Amino acid sequence: MQNPESEKLKSEVREFWNEQSCDTQVAKAAKFTREYFEEIERFRYYDQPFIHSFAQFSRYHGRRVVEVGFGAGTDFIQWLRAGAFATGIDLTPEALENLTRRIAVYQLPPPEKIQVGDAENLPLPDNSFDLGYSFGVLHHSPNTEKAVRELVRVVRPGGEVKIMVYNRRSIFVFNFWVKHALLRGRPWKSLRWVMWNKMESPGTKGYTRRELADILSGLGLENIEIRTEMTAADYLSASAFSPLNFCFRLLLRLAGQRFGWHPSQYVERVNDPGKDFPTRQWKRGPEGVRLTGNRLGFFHCISARKAS
Repeated sequence: MQNPESEKLKSEVREFWNEQSCDTQVAKAAKFTREYFEEIERFRYYDQPFIHSFAQFSRYHGRRVVEVGFGAGTDFIQWLRAGAFATGIDLTPEALENLTRRIAVYQLPPPEKIQVGDAENLPLPDNSFDLGYSFGVLHHSPNTEKAVRELVRVVRPGGEVKIMVYNRRSIFVFNFWVKHALLRGRPWKSLRWVMWNKMESPGTKGYTRRELADILSGLGLENIEIRTEMTAADYLSASAFSPLNFCFRLLLRLAGQRFGWHPSQYVERVNDPGKDFPTRQWKRGPEGVRLTGNRLGFFHCISARKAS
């Protein structure tokens, strides 16, 4: 039985994103022209250059990929360009029209399937895809945990899952709290409240690394990594007020960048013996999750493998 409040919220989320798909606001060219799509793509990978290293589009040539929440279709067409067999699900007709026209404009190979659908109830069979991908989408779903379970469900054993969700304890969210709570005389309002009521569509959520580890545990995933990326949103927070912006940038620098490199990942050359590399594993975070990146960044980029 559907929860009426959840369905009402989902309807509000659909209405919000159906008015304008993510990133399309940057385009000045006529809608659905090649120039329009070029502007969107140029901005996305300038603003978020780490997407390519996270998604690794070219590795999925000849493999089955499902993207949940394709929006304007910028990432989705990379799967097609790479020769993947791609399926896409999005909540809004606006996104479907963006992607349909984009594929036609670039004369790309047809996808396996693209359709309007619900991330919490994917119209797809179990164990069907080599990769389940969703970037910046599932935190907008009323039941994010269910949406994550659904994405894992449709990935085959041994397949991969890649998800980006927001970090509630980021510089950007703190700056939102300053603007929408502290400076408006409501310092008791929480970061959760600010995200839910003031950030993008109604009901937007953010997660700590510990919360994500709890969500991912029990889903039959292994090799889990949460890489928290610093974004332009963090770096430019409070840019209109230089002293506060300086403090934010200082905090980002102090938080540092944590890398996942460890001697156990490296081996000596056969013609250069002598170095003795330890065999122990790198230190992991909660529930065996590897934590990398900058913990104050806005984007949690999660990668994992579904256990065989």
